[in-house]
Amino acid sequence: MEQVLPDEAPDNPDTDPILEAVALQQAGDSRGAYRILMDLLAADLRCLDAHAHLGNLAFPHNPDMAVRSYDVGVKIGELCLGTDFTGLIPWGLIDNRPFLRCLHGYGLCLWRFGRLKDVEKVFMRMLMLNPTDNQGARFNLSDAKKGNAWHE
Repeated sequence: MEQVLPDEAPDNPDTDPILEAVALQQAGDSRGAYRILMDLLAADLRCLDAHAHLGNLAFPHNPDMAVRSYDVGVKIGELCLGTDFTGLIPWGLIDNRPFLRCLHGYGLCLWRFGRLKDVEKVFMRMLMLNPTDNQGARFNLSDAKKGNAWHE
């Protein structure tokens, strides 16, 4: 997958609006992070990393909002892949990570909502797309299959 990052400055590789948003959030400025991420999406809705990080911002306190962000990212990624896609999306290729982050967050939200059968489908799909499982989907899948409730 090709990562879409609308505010990227090719002449200055040290600027990355996603990293700026993450730094603001970690510094306690969630509003500033939200503003950067929303500006990216206003410029181009295909910026999957913005959807993933908006989901991450909302997940601790508003899982309903988080699942919407992740879901939009997943759906846009699926449109880019096409209906006949059967290949791999390895984590090792950095442009694949935003889509995998969206899938992971989406699965965690479904788990938090207690939708265990849907959770199994999401994490199984993650394993099929990225068999090296850099995000621990196999552990989440195992817990969901056992009927374990989500916990932080």
